[in-house]
Amino acid sequence: MNFWEKLYLPAILKGMVITFSHIFKKKPTINYPEKQRPFSPVFRGLHILNRDEEGRENCTACGLCALSCPAEAITMESAEAQPGEEHLYREEKYAAKYEINMLRCIFCGLCEEACPKDAIYLSETFAPAEYQRKQFIYNKQELLIPHPIENPEAYKKALGNRVKREVVKH
Repeated sequence: MNFWEKLYLPAILKGMVITFSHIFKKKPTINYPEKQRPFSPVFRGLHILNRDEEGRENCTACGLCALSCPAEAITMESAEAQPGEEHLYREEKYAAKYEINMLRCIFCGLCEEACPKDAIYLSETFAPAEYQRKQFIYNKQELLIPHPIENPEAYKKALGNRVKREVVKH
């Protein structure tokens, strides 16, 4: 080591230059409540059970979303629509009970891809913070998108910037 290296002055000055250069750079921190960062178009947030334009539920309780879920977070029970309930469901079979355990969910999106009726999708909203474990198990009423005829503003907000895919009818 030569004399200058023994004094460590060049290393100290080099570190000071790096430190002072960071003072003038743009800060990556965002003040969350006032500003929100833009999300990626492929962001996967909370699950939503979709309805058609007439307000009928798209889910036919086929169970493909539950089968495709690697975390086994989705449970459902099917039932048959009774006479007079045609305005509530698109087909004769519907999901009487539909639950997603958000503590188990890994937000992979396989349930969305597996659904042949476009009945479930992952929205652009965060999973809210809760205080008890049982509050993270969302039932059908919490997952259903607002009714498009009764509450069109909330329906459009829940859809977000989502591109609706075409459902093939057999």
